[in-house]
Amino acid sequence: MAARFRLLGAVAAFVVLLDQITKIHIDRTFALYESLPVVPNFFAITYLRNKGAAFGILADSSVRVPFFIIVSLLAIAAIFWYFRQLQPGQTGQQVGLSLILGGAVGNLIDRIRLGEVIDFLDVHWYQYHWPAFNVADSAICVGVGLLLLCMWREERRLKVERREG
Repeated sequence: MAARFRLLGAVAAFVVLLDQITKIHIDRTFALYESLPVVPNFFAITYLRNKGAAFGILADSSVRVPFFIIVSLLAIAAIFWYFRQLQPGQTGQQVGLSLILGGAVGNLIDRIRLGEVIDFLDVHWYQYHWPAFNVADSAICVGVGLLLLCMWREERRLKVERREG
């Protein structure tokens, strides 16, 4: 059990560290709304601040900061609970939850420190922009994708075992 929690701590700490370092760098070196094209008409580093959740949801709500802090803390508790339910060999799920935990903590730090989240990864096709995001958001998405992939593979394995059994 201790090795699994070392994995959780190491991956989550790496995500939080990378997330916070990149956000501090952007905050110190870019002016708000400043943009640096990396791949023309496709990807830029653009300094934005998001007061809401994904896609700016609840950005203008007066209860947004306490709401997002409470939701983040509940999500972190749920991640620890779910992580404890995993079996030692479920490494993919362990890494997925670790990525999600790191992303949740990274964005929680911003919400507590700034009342909003620093975003800077701007993917777009000419003038059509996907909402900007950050390292924490990326870790959460990759972690969820990894969990879904592991669940799909486990379901397929069980179906094969039932047919053969």
